[in-house]
Amino acid sequence: MDPAEKKARDLLKDLYDRTPCMPIMVRLAWHDSGSYSAKDNTGGANATIRYSPESDIDANKGLDIARNLLEPIKEQVASMSYADLYQLSSVAAIEYAGGPKIPFRLGRKDKPKEDCSPDGRLPDATKRMPHLRDIFYRMGFNDKEIVLLSGAHCLGKAHPERSGFEGPWTTEPLKFDNTYFKEILKPDADPNLLRLASDMALLDEEETKKLVEAYAADQDLFFKEYAVAHQKLSELGCQF
Repeated sequence: MDPAEKKARDLLKDLYDRTPCMPIMVRLAWHDSGSYSAKDNTGGANATIRYSPESDIDANKGLDIARNLLEPIKEQVASMSYADLYQLSSVAAIEYAGGPKIPFRLGRKDKPKEDCSPDGRLPDATKRMPHLRDIFYRMGFNDKEIVLLSGAHCLGKAHPERSGFEGPWTTEPLKFDNTYFKEILKPDADPNLLRLASDMALLDEEETKKLVEAYAADQDLFFKEYAVAHQKLSELGCQF
């Protein structure tokens, strides 16, 4: 393992031991890389999310918290790009929370402010499958990957000042597992848990519903296939 990566992983573990901020690190990495457009090879995991106007869009509210938490680590691993650190923080967070080990490689390049991604490239939680396909297909994903990546909602909770929604998706929001799929399949929703339109969209069609059922029934399968989808997400727009 590269010495900088090893040091960053150790520092991230220390951070997560002190502050259980794993969910927001996953969100930061997702929102940076999820800006990718395969049509013109713009956006992606390039750390432009730290610049205005990209940092100011509604979908990225609150992510300054994650970026600020990572600054002391960046100072200690100065040779590592922000883009690599943001993605590594997510990979390490998922593993720390009990999730799968996700393959990771260094080499992402930080892009300048001029390359900020426009608004409208991230999913809208109030919309269903046609919208999700528009967003994820643009990144180069398929229906299976939409379901897999949605499973990361097992971590964390929504905050009204950031997204307009409130509450966790699962009863253990600091644990990465397959509970998200089990919850959205229940006919009677737990009033204390979140079920957004974009979550329930996974049940709209037989093909995606079968995937939800498969991952709800087999956590090992979910972990195995999620790790592949997450690595792809973490490398969108990158050349190594």
